[in-house]
Amino acid sequence: MLNSFYTTDATMSLQQEAGDALEERSAFFIGADSDNVSLEEDHHQLILQKANALASENCLKDAIDWFTLAMRYGPMEPEQLSTFVDCIVRNFKRKAARPDALSGQNQDAGSDSRDEVFDCPSCRSFLGEPITLACGHSYCKRCLQRRLLSKCKLCRETVRGEEKANVILCGLLEKWFPDELSRTKTICEVEGLCRKKCYKEAVSLATDVIQRDPETTALARLSRAEAYMALKQYRLALEDTEFCLESSCSTEAMFRKAMVLHEMGQVDESLQAFLQCLAVDEDFPCAKRQVEKILCDLLCPDDESVKVGVRETTQNTSPRLRSKTLVSDAQTQPLSPVKRRHQQQARAASAHPPLDNQEKRWESFDRHGLSRAHSLRVHGSDCGEEGLKRVCSAPQLGDQEKGSLLKRKLSASDTEPCLVASGSSKHKKQGVAHGSKQQTAKAKTCRSVPEELLDPIDLECSLCMRLFYEPVTTPCGHTFCKNCLERCLDHTPQCPLCKESLKEYLACRKYNVTSILDTLIKQFWSQQRAERTKSHLEETKELSDLTKNVPIFVCTMAYPTVPCPLHVFEPRYRLMIRRCMETGTRQFGMCINDPQKGFVDYGCILTIRSVHFLPDGRSVVDTIGGKRFRVLSRGMKDGYSTADIEHLEDTRVEDGDELESLQELHDEVYEQARVWFQNLKIHFHNQILQHFGPMPEREADIQATPNGPACCWWLLAVLPIDPRYQLSVLSMTSLKERLVKIQHILTYLQSIPSN
Repeated sequence: MLNSFYTTDATMSLQQEAGDALEERSAFFIGADSDNVSLEEDHHQLILQKANALASENCLKDAIDWFTLAMRYGPMEPEQLSTFVDCIVRNFKRKAARPDALSGQNQDAGSDSRDEVFDCPSCRSFLGEPITLACGHSYCKRCLQRRLLSKCKLCRETVRGEEKANVILCGLLEKWFPDELSRTKTICEVEGLCRKKCYKEAVSLATDVIQRDPETTALARLSRAEAYMALKQYRLALEDTEFCLESSCSTEAMFRKAMVLHEMGQVDESLQAFLQCLAVDEDFPCAKRQVEKILCDLLCPDDESVKVGVRETTQNTSPRLRSKTLVSDAQTQPLSPVKRRHQQQARAASAHPPLDNQEKRWESFDRHGLSRAHSLRVHGSDCGEEGLKRVCSAPQLGDQEKGSLLKRKLSASDTEPCLVASGSSKHKKQGVAHGSKQQTAKAKTCRSVPEELLDPIDLECSLCMRLFYEPVTTPCGHTFCKNCLERCLDHTPQCPLCKESLKEYLACRKYNVTSILDTLIKQFWSQQRAERTKSHLEETKELSDLTKNVPIFVCTMAYPTVPCPLHVFEPRYRLMIRRCMETGTRQFGMCINDPQKGFVDYGCILTIRSVHFLPDGRSVVDTIGGKRFRVLSRGMKDGYSTADIEHLEDTRVEDGDELESLQELHDEVYEQARVWFQNLKIHFHNQILQHFGPMPEREADIQATPNGPACCWWLLAVLPIDPRYQLSVLSMTSLKERLVKIQHILTYLQSIPSN
């Protein structure tokens, strides 16, 4: 963070050069005035890139200068300050990284171990209407609808917020905790009244909830604070937010207090409160959006009438300040129509940023179009004369002074990292915070599920009719066993219950276990889960055997060391490939079809090197040949063939003369194959290279592997011969016989003139 107010001469010279470069470029071309808009836009983007680069490198002072300069050449959306805000938050957190600086952060971080399974990880309140994200963690519907988080608090995965309520969890909570669910629904009614702008009714209903159950009233108080703010009763709104901060220190309470301060016109205090919120939770999107807007407003250049006041003000400043203005002609010469239009667009964009429907209720009170002085005049009774004077003077600053003022604001936040008190913390004086924390902890530990309501039927998979094993929840809110869901998606990309399309879910293939359901099953039905786990492990062990019940893909010929790419689309083979990956073997057998037996007696084991899943569930599997095998017996499992097999190996030649003769035969066949391959037509030559790769190199030891030299299998794969003939060569265990067969084929092909 900044600890002093200054601007380096090097930065100012760079800015002066930037302005001069634009003027020179405009004067160089004929008709430069007509091209001025495009030139300024290009220069504007370059300056923004420079500013963002400085911000990403943590150069806060220089970034402020360049962002201020960028505002002279064109409008800037608040979202373009995202990198700048990240830089400020990093500095804020570093300066506040002492034991007493972020009191809320320490309490929040230490509360994970005390959380109950039925608490929302975001607001620490009862889940209410739970929604399970793609990562498997569940949050209350309120936090997701209000976009209070952009990443999962537990695993940091990005939150999409398009999922529906978890049907199984909603049923369990309604059965086990009807009173808490009823209270949650009442709070939702309060927020519904706020959305309808029935603020007095919302205050009345929220007050009833607080009076009936004073121990767990954080969400009710936050909702009431929102209604109070809309009614311009800021003192009452601050009391509710401070009570929530003292009892739970939630980031939402910090954000709500910052919003109240900003609506009161206390921009300095609200900016500091928003930064405090981001320091505790850097992924709080609403707070980041507000900081972006405030900074954009502080950096935005003023109109001509204000610049006149700037010139008068600068005459009374010290020579040191006057020498550090941006570019003198920006304050003495009238603005061009193009620049004036850009500045008007910038102010309009800052005053009326585009909002989606779900964020409007959070940001509807943010009025950047009104000056802070005007806001304080309207609500002067709440803010005080001193604050009015301080804020009224802010709009009289020019571009350079605004950047300097921003540096001082950020410097002040370094020395005062904690939330600014509003003078209404009477609860803290009475010791309410300590008592509220004890009451909240007591309420959490007392929550338990009545034993008479525990029924394993409530947690049965609707597909296998057994207790969930690795329960997975789809975006439509339905839960199934992971294996059951995957097998259904092998056949159709739709939810088995509601038939909603799951194409996007299938394309991501993130079948993460629903953590809360898995925890409940472990806690209440541990014995049944142990039995399910045992049967699953036995099945996995059976599938992992490389000689018993080996899965067989009945398709084409495969050979050792030769790549064999596969396009898998049949549901049975999709299941087979997935099981090979899950068990870790990554292997299966490949055989060609036999009309009588189903598949032939000899084949080759394929090892999966990679699998590329397509969005519709199909996959492209990259495999390579391994060991050869002979089929001993045949079977069937879940639609695909299996077999008990034995592996084949070449018979080793030990006699020296025989081995020398074998080596000579190998060298002769290799040279003959090389000549044949080189003399192929370019079309066939390129096709072979594309599908099978180049011809393997000559091997020094032709008996180094049980399958013999790789060149034999490569030749067998590329030679245009009948698969039955290839199969006969594959089944041979004599390298000499195999070389002789290949030599006969090559001699025949070379004798054909057309070849």
